[in-house]
Amino acid sequence: MREFLQIENTGHVRTISLNRPERKNALNDELAWAIVQAIEAAASDDSVWVVALKGAGDAFCSGLDLSGNTPFSALTPQTALIDDLHWVGRFLLSIRKLCDKPVVGGINGAAVGAGLGLAMATDVRLVSRNAKLIAGYTRIGGSPDAGLTITLTEAMGYEKALRFMMENRTVDGAAAVDLGLAGEVVDAADFEARLEEYCQELCQWSPIALRLLKRGLVKALESSDMEQQLRYELANIRRAFASEDAREARQAFSEKRIPVFEGR
Repeated sequence: MREFLQIENTGHVRTISLNRPERKNALNDELAWAIVQAIEAAASDDSVWVVALKGAGDAFCSGLDLSGNTPFSALTPQTALIDDLHWVGRFLLSIRKLCDKPVVGGINGAAVGAGLGLAMATDVRLVSRNAKLIAGYTRIGGSPDAGLTITLTEAMGYEKALRFMMENRTVDGAAAVDLGLAGEVVDAADFEARLEEYCQELCQWSPIALRLLKRGLVKALESSDMEQQLRYELANIRRAFASEDAREARQAFSEKRIPVFEGR
């Protein structure tokens, strides 16, 4: 499966690139499961503090490959038999729940259908000015999957998300930022450099603090119990302050120097 992905480590940043540029990184079963497995592998590797997810070539992910797909599953035969999530339901689950490290989406080109779902599952998104984002489900008589009923509503609000999908809208990078689909638009010529720069900037912080921060925000989106969420926040900050990184941060602050974090 690895030929469908390019995986590179630069310092504490792991960059995962979808690698079917000849198909605009369209998703077949092997590529999709490889993405899920690569995210979960990064989640369990302490040397990885930040994950970047992007597409090779001029597209991020053009959605499901409709040209033909040899069925494949990374699950055991018995688990596959009773599986009701498939890979399409695991994009959001793996990125938000099973990986508590920041996953930065580098939306360098077209993101369509399940490809848009994959993009929106990432925690923060940089988008190329030339990118095209479209859900596309109404065009094929379908309803959204890949977590889009959750992520688009979070990002845009109910009515804007509904209209975006019902009207089958296509938006470029600047419009995506205006709608809340991404946090930063970057000129195409500068995109690769800016994505790397941003991920390295995140590595200036303690990975423990970043992981607990993400856990808290993800939990808040799932929780309807205010008191429970406040207790969860308090438990997380206690864990954070008990770390060596937190002690280093406080000492560096008092000494007016840049902290050196070790992830402990």
